[in-house]
Amino acid sequence: MAKALLGKLWFRVLLGLVLGIIFGFIVGPLTANNPLDITGKAFLTDYIKPVGTVFINLIKMVIVPLIFFSLVSGILSMTNAEAFKRIGLKAVGAFLMTGAFAVCIGLAFAHFFHPGVGVDLSALASVAGGSAAPAAAPKDVSVIQILVNTIPPNVIKAMAEDNILQVVVFALFVGVTLNRLGTKVQNLIDFCKSAALLVFRLIETIVRFSPYGVFALTAWMVGTQGIDILIALFKLVCVVVGALLTQYLLFGLMIIVFGRLSPLPFYRKMLEPQLLAFSTSSSKATLSTAMRVVNERIGVSKSSTAFVLPLGASINMDGTAIYLGITALFFSQAYNIPLDAHHYFILILTATLGSIGAAGIPSGSLFMMGMVFTSVGLPLDGIALIAGIDRILDMLRTTVNITGDSVITLLVDKSEGTFDRALYQDMER
Repeated sequence: MAKALLGKLWFRVLLGLVLGIIFGFIVGPLTANNPLDITGKAFLTDYIKPVGTVFINLIKMVIVPLIFFSLVSGILSMTNAEAFKRIGLKAVGAFLMTGAFAVCIGLAFAHFFHPGVGVDLSALASVAGGSAAPAAAPKDVSVIQILVNTIPPNVIKAMAEDNILQVVVFALFVGVTLNRLGTKVQNLIDFCKSAALLVFRLIETIVRFSPYGVFALTAWMVGTQGIDILIALFKLVCVVVGALLTQYLLFGLMIIVFGRLSPLPFYRKMLEPQLLAFSTSSSKATLSTAMRVVNERIGVSKSSTAFVLPLGASINMDGTAIYLGITALFFSQAYNIPLDAHHYFILILTATLGSIGAAGIPSGSLFMMGMVFTSVGLPLDGIALIAGIDRILDMLRTTVNITGDSVITLLVDKSEGTFDRALYQDMER
């Protein structure tokens, strides 16, 4: 049993978190009266923290290639003409709207409950070469100027300076253009798809290092700051859980308002795929079960189930969108970096895109978190701390994700007139 658990990455990450807490509490208070003649805090800073620094640098290393090649590859995969017809446009529009709204819920919860206020993460700014006091993003920039600045005058410079919005715009242009050229540039299309696979494999490799990065930074933070950092993470977890629960209940409201149906049969019949999503933390692993339940028990037509639900599992991550919004404000508050209205606009845009990009990527939220933070000038140095609690929250996020996919599939099918209301209301099925 123990050997089987040690083979699971999520267990090793949690183990790294727990061992880091214990190690930090034991080593941190030590005085210089030891063979190394250094204090516990100095030992943690000089010998343990660098391991966490390496992990942060690895995440930074793949952010730009991940954003560019995943977006280009995603656009190139849209070769089926059905994707551009009426039902596809409805589904994509609904997924994008719910994703953006989910980010707003996350931002609202973080703004109201202030999980990062009173948290001192200034020491983290030294990780991976950060400054002791990260500068706030520039203020008083108009929406028009933001839109103008999304066009990169120099693509290489945009990538070198981590200007994520400009990289996104360039990737969209490249993807759409390659799609139109088709077989004329087949070699370049194959290269982009292969590069995306390469980036995903790099991420899988980096993720294997996460237990050590989590252990190192957790031990260092606990050893130098004590229990305060654990209280801060607990507050963050509570806020995320509250926001996810709110989104989960709002799905029922969507069924009432847009579907003119009672949400009770939906929630009751979706229990099986929700439990599977919670246990596996994978929308892809839950997809086949969700498709069977949505079609055979909820009453959605086979055509909508086969098209809209897999599309949602690929691009709709409402739980992840909420998570990205909350963590962005958490670190904004912890680093005392004020964000203005245009920063919130950028957060909504990048977190929505980030939740799409995170689909299908192992621990994708951690890497898309880097994209979102960079877009508004937030340091990436606390991501390793978040990684320690990410698995717990991922179980809840995936449950919300698959629920949202199924709700949109139901509503789109009902708007097409192919929904079986009688089967939906039959509580015996």
